[in-house]
Amino acid sequence: MNKIWLIIKREYSTRVKNKTFLLTTFLAPLGIVVFIAALTLVMSSESDDQKQIVVIDQSNLLEGSVKATNNIAFTFTKDNFTQSIKAYKKGENNGILVIAPLDDPTASKYVVNFHSDEQLALDESSRLKRSISKKVRNFKLRELEISEELLSNLDTDISIDPNMVKSDKKVSSITSAVGGILGGIVGYAMFFIILIYGMQVMRSVMEEKISRIVEVIISSVKPFELMMGKVIGVGLVGLTQITIWLLLSVLLFTVGSTFFGMDASSMAAPNLDPELQAQAETAFSNKDKIAQVLTELAELNWWKIIPLTLFYFFAGYFAYASLFAAVGSAVGEDINEANSLTMPIMLPLVFAVYIGVSAVQAPNSTVAVWGSMLPLLSSIVMPTRLPMDPPIWQIAVSMISLIAFVILFTWLAGRIYRVGILMYGKKASFKELAKWIFYKG
Repeated sequence: MNKIWLIIKREYSTRVKNKTFLLTTFLAPLGIVVFIAALTLVMSSESDDQKQIVVIDQSNLLEGSVKATNNIAFTFTKDNFTQSIKAYKKGENNGILVIAPLDDPTASKYVVNFHSDEQLALDESSRLKRSISKKVRNFKLRELEISEELLSNLDTDISIDPNMVKSDKKVSSITSAVGGILGGIVGYAMFFIILIYGMQVMRSVMEEKISRIVEVIISSVKPFELMMGKVIGVGLVGLTQITIWLLLSVLLFTVGSTFFGMDASSMAAPNLDPELQAQAETAFSNKDKIAQVLTELAELNWWKIIPLTLFYFFAGYFAYASLFAAVGSAVGEDINEANSLTMPIMLPLVFAVYIGVSAVQAPNSTVAVWGSMLPLLSSIVMPTRLPMDPPIWQIAVSMISLIAFVILFTWLAGRIYRVGILMYGKKASFKELAKWIFYKG
């Protein structure tokens, strides 16, 4: 055990003191904040080249006004079309928008003509169509003598209020949504963390094997101890990096928001029509909905979710990282050989992500339940179901099978590692790896 601890300490200190680790750890959050700040400044800046669009409103549909944008200024004119075209050819405007007369309130199609050699951008065209569409709607309501109040009475807000029968647990209409979103975030995070740091273990083993440093190390420690030390050491490095990222991201985003004056609402929908943006801001500022979401988050059983999530992370990482270490010991400098051997390891991870997506939508479906109990998939699928409070017996079966899986695959990886780490010049295949597992010596 003392030798494993020494290997963990060496692996951890070597990687944490590495310049690449320090740069990626401390500069990555800063780079993200700078990118968000630059994106916000670009999207919120006004265009210096503003188009001047002349509007000929033949039906007085727009009632002499339409809201300007960052890129377009509208000017209503009483001139006829011929005069406006002459002005366009002289460079006095950038285009003519002709609003044709609208006589039939039952018409299902209405064409507005824009005359210019320059096309409107997609966002400009969409915004203009929304404005005209609202005016056409108001015209039809007046002509058909339909009041806005009467029309609004046709809309009914339907909500389904769930009530538990066998349980006293309190649930609401957004319980599933909150649990599903949280589960999806956790599932994706588990996938990327296990994959990224598992691959780091494999590269570390390959580098030591290629440089033949391992031949010196193996004279003092057993191969299994070396593998365990690497897996745990790299895992601790990953936890350190993730913790620093979380702390720095919160700190830098707070400082950046104050310094650059970033506004979340402007980032969310910088080019929306002012009326639509006002509606969006009203919806998001609804205190009742926000309070309901916060209440749902507070009522989740975090004392169960957090420890179980950590268990599935460590167990999943340990199992897959051991397999990645075994692959790293079996190959040399040929990266294609490594890719072919890692494919069977990658497939269950990818498959687990797809089942996790299904579990977010239907946490108690047959696929989700079995996926959360199968050891190859449970380290990703079960964390996505935890916010939806799966039955205790399913969690117990999942944990027991995953522990057995970890022990079995760690043993198999150790058997492969002890032979492969000192094997040179021989191409590893699945048949060869099977022989190494039962090799005596």
